[in-house]
Amino acid sequence: MKTIWSSHFASAAIIALLALPAAALAQPTQSPAPAAPPAAASPPTTSQPVPGKSMEERVESRIKQLHAQLQITPAEQSQWDQFAQVMRDNARDMDRAFTQRAQQYPTMNAVQNMQSYEQIAEAHAQHLQKLVPAFDNLYNAMPEEQKKLADQVFRANAERHAAQSRHGANATAK
Repeated sequence: MKTIWSSHFASAAIIALLALPAAALAQPTQSPAPAAPPAAASPPTTSQPVPGKSMEERVESRIKQLHAQLQITPAEQSQWDQFAQVMRDNARDMDRAFTQRAQQYPTMNAVQNMQSYEQIAEAHAQHLQKLVPAFDNLYNAMPEEQKKLADQVFRANAERHAAQSRHGANATAK
């Protein structure tokens, strides 16, 4: 039971880590969605948890996917590299936090379990505080049409994750 719960928690944290900050950045821009090719705006599949893969491996897949979807140009590569490095660092740190939490399960009481969960949430918030400015620098380096593409990609990603969350909540309620 603990393994299933921790896997579900890890999945939710990954989704939030990768989807929510970018979606929040994309939402304030009220530009209409561009007529982008379907492949560029199609929902990514690699951000889904893959059994046996670490968060770092999943983030690396997401980095490659976003690079292609956002059509990063050579002129934007420096800002992209900074953003991607923050994603990698955050994933490494979260992998460590989840591993430490999992190792401590057998000896945790209920209060310690909640405190551990709180530490994970705090780490997630700190990671977002690093990720948002890195993405903001990248986004500001993009021309308007590419910003519209980024808005569309992240909006579709956020909508897909919201639908998955609703589906998961419905399955839990049954």
